[in-house]
Amino acid sequence: MALVRSLLGAKKILGRSVTAASTSKRTTSAAPKGFLAVYVGESQKKRYVVPISYLSQPSFQALLSKSEEEFGFDHPMGGLTIPCSEDIFITVTSRFQ
Repeated sequence: MALVRSLLGAKKILGRSVTAASTSKRTTSAAPKGFLAVYVGESQKKRYVVPISYLSQPSFQALLSKSEEEFGFDHPMGGLTIPCSEDIFITVTSRFQ
């Protein structure tokens, strides 16, 4: 039950971010079906395209929660921005494979 609740929370965050991004003036290329684009980095943001299966990972959900706390649903890059260093992001996501 907790997994379902956290997945729904992640989808809610993601859905709002996608809606905000689609209304953004900044043009971004779409991620392939089954993937989502995120921007990661502290001063300079780098775009990563990750599988949507990451949404079921508790550590990725924690990154999404951090993103929501910092940016709400107004992401400066026009897409989902995760406020952590690239090294942390790579370390966290490399555990999913």
